[in-house]
Amino acid sequence: MKKYMLFDHDGVLVDTEFWYYKAGERALADIGLTLDKDQYLREMSQGLGTWAQARAAGIDEQTIGRQRQVRNDYYQEYLRTEAIEIEGVVEALAELSKYVRMAIVTTAKRADFELIHEKRRIKHFMDFVVVREDYQLAKPHPEPYLIGVKRFGATKEETLVVEDSSRGLSSAVAAGIDCAVVHNDFTKSHDFAQATYRIETLAELKDIILDVGGQPEGSSARVKAKQARSASAQGGVPL
Repeated sequence: MKKYMLFDHDGVLVDTEFWYYKAGERALADIGLTLDKDQYLREMSQGLGTWAQARAAGIDEQTIGRQRQVRNDYYQEYLRTEAIEIEGVVEALAELSKYVRMAIVTTAKRADFELIHEKRRIKHFMDFVVVREDYQLAKPHPEPYLIGVKRFGATKEETLVVEDSSRGLSSAVAAGIDCAVVHNDFTKSHDFAQATYRIETLAELKDIILDVGGQPEGSSARVKAKQARSASAQGGVPL
């Protein structure tokens, strides 16, 4: 039975993936470069992003370091001013808290995370939060999720990861933990073939944990049927 959930943060609990990309795009535009979105999305799965394209364009490390801070400032500006709530998240977490213990494992930096959650309720449902400063090797390496399992004192079999990107999915798979991928428009082109479950919203997680826990049949069947329909509608390509 699943007793523990480890949630990714950006794109799963708050709608920030796009704004992180936009901050990088703006920082590169300041030095005359265009950030290619399709390439950015492809390289996300490898743990790369904005600065890989800058280096490929011949930008020196000193300039990259300066623009990285500019990007961070732009991102925090967006976090303060843009609507980043995902509808239904708080309600889903409140319901899930009746059945499982939950935590967040994120690549977000502590300063960004704290800014996001100054006035939000999401943290109240979590036993702990693992941010980028808490581990050495980032996703797709398994270290972040292995730390999460260890902090819970859980087994991998008792744990479910919730992700929205192929980079995060790869981290969960490498850690040997089942992973439910929730739909996110920004990462819908990623390859999610290794996901244990595919869901549209966090509300569907209750069906998964109750079904895994031996409750009446149908819950996960509905999720898997949705997987099949989604793949069919996309010509066999994961969302």
